[in-house]
Amino acid sequence: MSSRCICAMNREVNLLARYPKVRRNVKARLGNKEENRRIALQFGKEYFDGTREQGYGGYRYDGRWLPIAEDIVRHFGLEAGDRVLDVGCGKGFLVKDLMKACPGLEAFGIDISEYAVANGEPEVAGRLRVGNAMQLPFPDRSFQAVISINTVHNLERAGCVRALKEMQRLAPGKGYVQVDAYRNPAERQIFEDWMLTARTYGTPDDWREILREAGYTGDYFWTILELDPEWSLR
Repeated sequence: MSSRCICAMNREVNLLARYPKVRRNVKARLGNKEENRRIALQFGKEYFDGTREQGYGGYRYDGRWLPIAEDIVRHFGLEAGDRVLDVGCGKGFLVKDLMKACPGLEAFGIDISEYAVANGEPEVAGRLRVGNAMQLPFPDRSFQAVISINTVHNLERAGCVRALKEMQRLAPGKGYVQVDAYRNPAERQIFEDWMLTARTYGTPDDWREILREAGYTGDYFWTILELDPEWSLR
């Protein structure tokens, strides 16, 4: 019998608890919001390595995903030889750190951005591929865990359901998805002023309904934006 940890599934759990706090100058992004959003939705160089108003403002590896990778490995009881997929992997930072956190782990990533995959970390060359979350090009039950952080909400609602069904297909009950949400009007205003790429968003209850509709039985959590105290909305 395997000695791996069997974790309780289908629950709300924050696997990004050790991710550093991010500063967001919402006021600056509001200056040319519609154009910034149009550019961001191309998921090209401007989104990853352009200005902060149009995306990440320079998406470069700095090791911040390693603690999250450690928590993911622990949460799912992953071992050398297991397969894990990051849906919406960007340049593969989490894929790289998952392999650091668990030597021998077979980690892979998929992202819709040709630019991100082409400019991925050298250590994950051959492990990233361009693809769509709504049609993951892998066989049923081919992974021990499937992760998707701040990606699924970039789809229309029907696409969110399809993407969650795909995660469920690849790793039944062993998924982790994190999406944008808000709990009150003030949080919704911050989110709508800041967000560039999300097409589907709502309250945690709204998202739980989408999870149920998809038959998704993995774990989940919410990204709820907080305004940097140094900045004002208007």
